[in-house]
Amino acid sequence: MALRTIRTIGDDILTKKCKEVKDMTPRMQTLVDDMFETMYETGGVGLAAPQVGVLRRIVVIDVDDHPITLVNPVITETSGEQTGSEGCLSVPGKAGEVTRPMKVTVRAFDREMNEFTLEGEELLARAICHELDHLEGKLYVDLVEGDLYDVAAEPEEDEEESEEEAEEN
Repeated sequence: MALRTIRTIGDDILTKKCKEVKDMTPRMQTLVDDMFETMYETGGVGLAAPQVGVLRRIVVIDVDDHPITLVNPVITETSGEQTGSEGCLSVPGKAGEVTRPMKVTVRAFDREMNEFTLEGEELLARAICHELDHLEGKLYVDLVEGDLYDVAAEPEEDEEESEEEAEEN
């Protein structure tokens, strides 16, 4: 496995529509593994193939320690509505308010190309919609209600411990 470079806003690849995956080749399996590693390393909850420079319909998501691979995903049903803060690894340091469905049903293939259906609510529904938009060449910034705002990076654990130790002394 290897870390992949995340493409950022302004890179043309993020505006292109992805192609379907016909076969899960060893190269595509490696891509999925690399996408998970890259997503975890950068602190994301989802990553789409175009974000690492590959125009294929592959998404990885992990919102609750249950990794999900979606190959050729299609949303088949949505219901409800939620508005909340949304960010993106391809738009570093920024976030904005976006309205998404509260619940989605998606049909996709897993990494062995077995078809399955997944229902997601709340954060999972938001992540599915966000990542599937990437496959269509769309970024969340086009859906933001109001302006984007800066997101402060969270302090590293060592820094937090140092601050606590300093307060105790």
